[in-house]
Amino acid sequence: MKPYRRRTSTLSVRRTLRRRGAQPKVVALGGGMGLSASLAALRRITGDLTAVVTVADDGGSSGRLREELGVLPPGDLRKALAALCGDDDWGQTWARVIQHRFQSRGEMHGHAVGNLLIVALWEQLGGDPVQALDLVGKLLGAHGRVLPMSAVPLELQALVKGHDPARPDDVDTVRGQATVALTPGEVQSVHLVPHDPPAVPEAVAAVLDADWVVLGPGSWFSSVIPHLLVPELLDALVETKARRVLSLNLAPQPGETEGFSPQRHLEVLARHAPKLALDVVLADEAAVPDASAREPLAEAAKRLGAAVELAPVARPDGAPKHDPELLAAAYDRIFRMHGRIGPWR
Repeated sequence: MKPYRRRTSTLSVRRTLRRRGAQPKVVALGGGMGLSASLAALRRITGDLTAVVTVADDGGSSGRLREELGVLPPGDLRKALAALCGDDDWGQTWARVIQHRFQSRGEMHGHAVGNLLIVALWEQLGGDPVQALDLVGKLLGAHGRVLPMSAVPLELQALVKGHDPARPDDVDTVRGQATVALTPGEVQSVHLVPHDPPAVPEAVAAVLDADWVVLGPGSWFSSVIPHLLVPELLDALVETKARRVLSLNLAPQPGETEGFSPQRHLEVLARHAPKLALDVVLADEAAVPDASAREPLAEAAKRLGAAVELAPVARPDGAPKHDPELLAAAYDRIFRMHGRIGPWR
């Protein structure tokens, strides 16, 4: 494990890539704010970036649109598009617009502008989710492409021990991503309904064609692991010649991963996808501050075929969020230090 302390500016990274005359093809998988953090970092170091996003959300504006119109939940897709907006006035203006939520006393309350825009384009284009998202990305000037992991809405279900505090030893089936994410119990495993959801072909192709695949950070059971439950997508992740990076969260999340150590995150992932190997596990150095924490993490990573890289990736102000510049520097170092596959070498 090699702690990384030097902060590399976005401008420096981009200049280095231009001098090399090539950029890595990167695919990032996840959902919600974790994927957004990863995309905000990755767009600073490559122009060939694809996000593959979970489509099991059933809460808030997404859940209402999904229930009323039978569409894919657009919320995590919207967040990914916002994260890919540039830092110029155009990009930041559109990022704010699509993230804007209406405040009212009626049925529009809580709906995000971007959710409505995405759903409107789906209806205009006959339900083609990929073409609609490509058009939204073009409008925003997004620095990358956003794809759903499946073209059908999915339900997340979990086996949870102690979901009912009155029955702490019982294991119940908990249904719905929003409920799983907030369960007070211990999540044992998760699965999707339908059990064999079809993957979006463009997502599979992107993974197979990538130089690097980045999984995480994000809600472990409701945003990260669901990608491994789509058979065609898992097969692509196992078969791809790309290097695979798993980015750990800064800390356990209240609810689904309460009390988890860094290595337990890896053990849970391995149980859901025992054939999946990794190349690098990225962790914030403050989350594994000493040998007593680092050695078990290194052993768990080794069982997955991976090395551990430690770097300061949290915001310096102490907020429990990833810093885009620091995370970009960490990804860039990993891409440079752990070999390259593909014509961009």
